[in-house]
Amino acid sequence: MSITAKKTEQLRLDFEPGLTERYTSLRDCMATCIYKRGLSTCAIDLDESPGNLSNKLSENPNRHFNIQDFERYLEKSRDPTPIYYLAERFLSDKSARTDAASVEVLQALTSLMPLLKRAGLT
Repeated sequence: MSITAKKTEQLRLDFEPGLTERYTSLRDCMATCIYKRGLSTCAIDLDESPGNLSNKLSENPNRHFNIQDFERYLEKSRDPTPIYYLAERFLSDKSARTDAASVEVLQALTSLMPLLKRAGLT
């Protein structure tokens, strides 16, 4: 009888913030990723015609980009952007984003003050 230790790994996410501001929905994120990569290339990967894939990505209520399509896209493309979009949307701390934005505003104002003085606007 042998016991094997399971290797544990820490999940590390390095992604560009702002995905939730850039995309209105996961469907929007997926459509952008697919069109950027190439509709025909992705259609082949997903075993779809380009027309059907385009319809699935549209707002057509009768056609849906389903979970199987999503998983297959991730497997074939190795593009983590849709996952990062979901992580930012559902796992990020909104107060941390607000705090970060406040720091950026203060930094911008600090750098703006000398310019305002030179312009005689203070």
